[in-house]
Amino acid sequence: MPGLERLQHPSKFFTFLSPIPHLTCSRFAFKLLLKASRAVKFSFENHTRVNNVVNSVPAGLPSKRVITTRLKKQLLGAGAAIASMVLATGFMLWPKTPLNLGEGDHMSSAGVYEHWRAGDVIVLVRHAERCDRSSNPCLGPADGITHIGSISAAEVGKAFKTIGMDNADVLSSPATRTLQTSSYMFGHAAPAQDWLVSCGKPLRDDALAHKAAHRNLVLVTHSGCISDLESQLGFKHARSSEYTSSLFVSVAADGQLNVLGVMNEQDWAPTLKKIAK
Repeated sequence: MPGLERLQHPSKFFTFLSPIPHLTCSRFAFKLLLKASRAVKFSFENHTRVNNVVNSVPAGLPSKRVITTRLKKQLLGAGAAIASMVLATGFMLWPKTPLNLGEGDHMSSAGVYEHWRAGDVIVLVRHAERCDRSSNPCLGPADGITHIGSISAAEVGKAFKTIGMDNADVLSSPATRTLQTSSYMFGHAAPAQDWLVSCGKPLRDDALAHKAAHRNLVLVTHSGCISDLESQLGFKHARSSEYTSSLFVSVAADGQLNVLGVMNEQDWAPTLKKIAK
């Protein structure tokens, strides 16, 4: 059986799983799936041993067919049970991804608007489409963004202006692509900060140190920096951020950070329409 054959070999097993949406093969998930495939493979390998044993059954005992059927059922049942337990554990512990704020009414239900009005939000915005990794026309320097990226940045900037920028400060990585992104978002390049390039473990403390009380802080930065903060806040295996996507994080009175969710560029327009209604 083609479907069962895939389960007998780990590489075919993962080929079998690959079309399933939203599965990211982290090292942890890989190990769990490998164990499951080996459990099923074990039951199939033992079919041959069962047949050898059955062929040696003396006359007068239950028929070979009855013995073969019973043993195969027991082996398959055991293999399937083990595989199910391993996979169930894997999916329960599957790496989390921040809430998609573009779905449903998540901007409101997650408290984004409330926190934004209070001025206790830090937003990490990834720069727009990179010129050196795209075939689209560039704005200028090769280390900058594309024309399409500038349009996306402008749209995201309009979205932030819609929810209000009167109580917000903007900082940017000194890289050309981030400075260009902030310029198209807000009409001028934001002050450059070297710590928005290196990021790493100090990122959380650096962001808090640059946030004024009761004022939101928008940081135009890089996907690696966004991943660093997500990892520090419990999302170690979150997907890499999209161009001009925004990670919203609330800041509690004691300085604790809480991930509210992610808003992708294409989701801003339909989300803001809900506000206008």
